[in-house]
Amino acid sequence: MKRIARRDFLKTSSAIAAFTVLKPHIVFGSTNNSAINVGFIGCGNRGTSVISSMSKYTNINIFALADLFEDQLSKASKTLNAFNSKKRFSDIQKKNIHQGADAYLKLLENKEIDAVLISTPAYAHPEILESAVAAGKHVYCEKPAATDIDGCKRILKVSETVNEKLSVVMGFQIRYATPFVEMVKRIQRGDIGEIVSVQLYYFSSEIPLKPIKGMAFDEARIRNHFHFNELSGGILLDQGIHMIDVCNWTLKSNPLYAMGIGGRKGCLEFGNTLTNYQVIYKYPNNVNVSVQSTQLGQSFGDVCARFIGTTGIAEAHYTGGVFIKGENEWDSGVVKSADVLTPEKIATGGSLSSLDDADKNKGKSFIDSIETGRYLNQLKAGCESTLSAVLGREATNRQELVTWEEIYSSSAKIDPQLDLKQFDIKK
Repeated sequence: MKRIARRDFLKTSSAIAAFTVLKPHIVFGSTNNSAINVGFIGCGNRGTSVISSMSKYTNINIFALADLFEDQLSKASKTLNAFNSKKRFSDIQKKNIHQGADAYLKLLENKEIDAVLISTPAYAHPEILESAVAAGKHVYCEKPAATDIDGCKRILKVSETVNEKLSVVMGFQIRYATPFVEMVKRIQRGDIGEIVSVQLYYFSSEIPLKPIKGMAFDEARIRNHFHFNELSGGILLDQGIHMIDVCNWTLKSNPLYAMGIGGRKGCLEFGNTLTNYQVIYKYPNNVNVSVQSTQLGQSFGDVCARFIGTTGIAEAHYTGGVFIKGENEWDSGVVKSADVLTPEKIATGGSLSSLDDADKNKGKSFIDSIETGRYLNQLKAGCESTLSAVLGREATNRQELVTWEEIYSSSAKIDPQLDLKQFDIKK
């Protein structure tokens, strides 16, 4: 089959984006025992975890893979073939496993694929998402939307073309974690009174470097993309963004401006990302928000969103409970300490994690939307949370106050400075 360039692909696929031809088994809300065929682009650990959960809890057939690197494809195919086998689906066919810089285009040409999971390094999200929507595929794209303002603007344009004909979602799975959903509902109905201040933090251990000895520089960077701002966006976009998204979701708004400081103290020898951010945001209604994001050392700390109101305080931790203290006390039932996680509590569903059902619920929501035709479009919210994190990063980098209007009106772009063609299979 003749390969086509990305420019030609987008041009010839534009007609597909104008409407979606649904296969008979996913029309009128009935699957008729037929699965949604899913292609997986960017076969790393996070994406493998997401698509494995999707396979476990929804009616999907993992149909095709695409990645720059052969070893990633080999590792993922073994794991995902096992999931297919449990559901009596065939192994992923060799002809549907694509490697190289244009691997995602080869995958998107396959008309049997209904939906794709994009889990590449963030610098590639806009280009691949554009191509996937142009090819008429439903899309689950991991966060952040992009590493820069230009990438977010590109995805916002895609959002405007979808027109309720495709599901396009982003991987902010915390919005689907049952304890968080209930807490946000209670805050929004006024259970803690008027919100005065919000404290957000994500204290993570460092991400160890993958071996780079003897590697070309570009390959070493891609395999360690979390350590490079131009490839991942940095820790505020990769990790801190989860709490920023919870804040935007809860307050139903985006920040007005930000000020920040940060540094690289404690950094590893390879990379250019900061190890720590401390950012102050101003939100509408005179709400002050502080964000701390760290990624260093050997010990993982805590992740928390704390909303302080005039009649109570709401807190949500990854581990440590989700609850409200004050006039309208409430507890989600998530265990606050390992010391009280008794066998009896475990037997009745007790857990230290508030995210137990987040991936499950997010994946089910995506696939259900395809099967029922009640399509989702989460690109605008995903881009706004990404731009909120970009705002904090820019304020930190510039060491000055930066406004939302300044960010939103800009088209600043970060060049990843990669030669991807070197990863193509030599013929």
